[in-house]
Amino acid sequence: MKIFVFTDNRFVYQNLRPILLAQDVTVVDFYCSPSSAEIFREEIAHEGMRCAQVNSDFPLLLEYQLGFSCHSKHIFPAELVNGVRCINIHPGLNPYNRGWYPQVFSILNKLPVGVTIHEMDEEIDHGPIICQVEVEIDEWETSADVYMRVLEQEVKLFRQWAPRLISGNYQTMQPDGEGNFNSKHDFSALCAIDLDKRVTFREAIDYLRAVSHPPFFNAYYRSGESKVYVRLELRREIIGDDA
Repeated sequence: MKIFVFTDNRFVYQNLRPILLAQDVTVVDFYCSPSSAEIFREEIAHEGMRCAQVNSDFPLLLEYQLGFSCHSKHIFPAELVNGVRCINIHPGLNPYNRGWYPQVFSILNKLPVGVTIHEMDEEIDHGPIICQVEVEIDEWETSADVYMRVLEQEVKLFRQWAPRLISGNYQTMQPDGEGNFNSKHDFSALCAIDLDKRVTFREAIDYLRAVSHPPFFNAYYRSGESKVYVRLELRREIIGDDA
């Protein structure tokens, strides 16, 4: 069997690659977006990773029997998902908060987050679910904290299911409704702070921890001709009975 994997996340690549290479398959080829070439410079030079554009290179991909999308920047075209069994490892609990940065919106709208492995169809983060696991969000966690725990669960779930994902020996289930979808534009709009908006302290803290994801600066407000970026740091301290 020939398998391709598209990813633009180095943590995911480094953890999923040995799992796939340990399986009984003929070929496993790893691809990244050209915009991620610098991130994967060592992997491209020494591990045979390649850069490709899914939309223009999909005829080549039709030669494979199975494809994985693991934090890829690309949207797989209909010709590909209808011609090859394609599986998405998605850092969200479908059908909730499909699309960009599920953990950010889950902190805000209190919908579940987690990991979903599903067969891909022509819509984004959509299709029959193979397996999934929910990740709880604690009120002292930022987007970065939740995302890291989601990634760790992705690796565990993929390791557990890898043989069945490859063989196709699994049952799928349909998502519980269409859920909701958040676009890149939705996230960009979210990051613009309205300084005159009235909110509670709880709402303000939830907002700031949702958009805080070091080393990135996301949320900002405007001051004259400048953008002032804001990021929240939280530290949890266990309080004893005598405190």
